[in-house]
Amino acid sequence: QVQLVESGGGLVQAGGSLRLSCAASGRSFSLYAMGWFRQAPGKEREFVATVSRSGGITDYADSVKGRFSISRDNAKNTVYLQMNSLKPDDTAVYYCAATSLSWAGTSRNDALYNYWGQGTQVTVSS
Repeated sequence: QVQLVESGGGLVQAGGSLRLSCAASGRSFSLYAMGWFRQAPGKEREFVATVSRSGGITDYADSVKGRFSISRDNAKNTVYLQMNSLKPDDTAVYYCAATSLSWAGTSRNDALYNYWGQGTQVTVSS
């Protein structure tokens, strides 16, 4: 019941910034906690950031803490990932995902996410 479409990826130099967006087509966006995950070439998918239903709780992977910021606008059915101080190691396909958690918090576990977008490529050059 939720379709997700990421946008905002691209090519940037190290130290630059990008803002990713994930637009949801469903009518119950506010009932889902949202997450961002990424997958680099030759690596497994990894957790990046997550935000609770209301937007009041966030959680970040240690590798991006202090550089990335997740937020959501439930009125626009959109979740964002502001990425600053980008590094070449941030190069990956970034996916947004939605989960119907039984608690009003967040989860880093990708197995709990019910819906996934197609991904958007982020490439950071050195």
